[in-house]
Amino acid sequence: MTKKKKKTEEPKVHEELKGFKMEVNSFGEISSTLSIDKINEFLNKNVEDKKLKDREDLNSEE
Repeated sequence: MTKKKKKTEEPKVHEELKGFKMEVNSFGEISSTLSIDKINEFLNKNVEDKKLKDREDLNSEE
């Protein structure tokens, strides 16, 4: 039997994250094409934190 070829198709990502790739090497270390700070900044802007949504001290800023 022949092995299946891996698909090299690029995944669909948000425009701000174009070129973002993550890989795990043989030692289990995670490497990324974007810095952690840039990833966190993107997540803070675009993802609601479910643990913090009901806190009154954070809602008073709005």
